[in-house]
Amino acid sequence: MTGTLDLGAYLERIGWNGEARPDLATLAALLDAHMMRIPFENLDVLLGRGIRLDLDALQHKLVDARRGGYCFEHATLFAAALESLGFAPVRHAARVVLAAPRAAAPRTHMFLTVPVGGATYVVDPGFGSLAPRAPVPLADATGPRGDADTHWLARDGGYRVLRTRRDDQVIDCWVSTLVDDNLVDFEMGNHYTATHPSSPFVNRLMLRTLTDDGQVGVMNRDVTRWRDGVATSSQLADRAALRALLVESFGFDLPEALRLRVPSIPEWN
Repeated sequence: MTGTLDLGAYLERIGWNGEARPDLATLAALLDAHMMRIPFENLDVLLGRGIRLDLDALQHKLVDARRGGYCFEHATLFAAALESLGFAPVRHAARVVLAAPRAAAPRTHMFLTVPVGGATYVVDPGFGSLAPRAPVPLADATGPRGDADTHWLARDGGYRVLRTRRDDQVIDCWVSTLVDDNLVDFEMGNHYTATHPSSPFVNRLMLRTLTDDGQVGVMNRDVTRWRDGVATSSQLADRAALRALLVESFGFDLPEALRLRVPSIPEWN
């Protein structure tokens, strides 16, 4: 996890034209700009490529090549940008509990906490379709603190739980002890996530990009488009349809998508 970040190129990538101060307003605006411009995707995992976390590799892929990535890539890149702008982000690991109980969930998610203005906030740009669009106050809560808030943090013993609400149901996203992890811990988690046979990232196609009026999400062949809070669904017919979607909605052309191997879509392999 070495290398250097070209901050100017990164700010151009996310469409940032304003002044950047180490305050909450800037943190929130940077997070929103990052998530609007850099999608969530696991295509390189399914193409059999390694996922590198050094800044040179992240600069090349997410900034210069205008691609996306998953949590380890997003959080590492965003943390480097914040540090370059005078923030002091702390890197943490979490156990995702969307599909498994805490005791069975490995520590394979990366997020940040950022102290600013006398408070600390959770920043999580790489959590896919459930990622919070704004910094989440690191304080015990029983629900969103305002109409614009979508996520909150609850306490469960020695753990903090990131929660959100969808379709009137409360969803536990991840749990973390908030210990300060070493950089090598994220290399280990990234390796497991990108290579272990039971990792969902090596078995499923997962994509998400934000739009001006909603977002587009892909799980295997299923495509869901949200526009002004209304969801419509469709299915990808083949790899050519996927490539067209990548160009139209995700802003990049990936010829290698025609060679994608997705174990949960046997006829694509």
